[in-house]
Amino acid sequence: MAVKSVDEYIETHPHWRSELEQFREMILTTALDENIKWGAPVYSLDGKNVVGMAAFKNHVALWFYNGAFLTENTGLLSRSSESTKSLRQIKFQKGDAIRTEILREYITEAIQNQREGKERKPERNKKLEIPEELSKVFENNPELKKAFNELTLGKQREYCEYIVTAKRDATKQSRIEKIIPMVIKGKGLNDKYKKGN
Repeated sequence: MAVKSVDEYIETHPHWRSELEQFREMILTTALDENIKWGAPVYSLDGKNVVGMAAFKNHVALWFYNGAFLTENTGLLSRSSESTKSLRQIKFQKGDAIRTEILREYITEAIQNQREGKERKPERNKKLEIPEELSKVFENNPELKKAFNELTLGKQREYCEYIVTAKRDATKQSRIEKIIPMVIKGKGLNDKYKKGN
């Protein structure tokens, strides 16, 4: 069941109620508008996403959609994954102090960056680079190569990036094994997370 409001989102995460309420109370003192997007609270300025908050099993997080542009306040920021271009997060575990005066500085800078129009634009028409490991598999599996070539460029990029971001060769190989049936079925790597799938 999809949540329809921030109150409902907080209700569905009772373990993190206190932390989520502190985040929300602090964010609502800013110029940001409150919404629910992708099933979680998102705060925007003139329709552009600036900050989000989310509860997970072992932590809660504040998300900064263009966090890569934060320069004054970076000490607590981390990437959610290696492939993340602009998104940054600050994670809290149970018992961590929520120092809203410090977090407000991050949000203030993020709002200012949004007002200045700082955002990373998606790279258009960038040549697709197929990882060597995947090219070798294509040589022995023409059906897979054909299915891959029939995917949209965006889906092809997702798969290539998924393989390239693995640090170890064994991980790259296991990722290739994992994606083969998905590619054959014409599915994208992240289709299950997209609306309607």
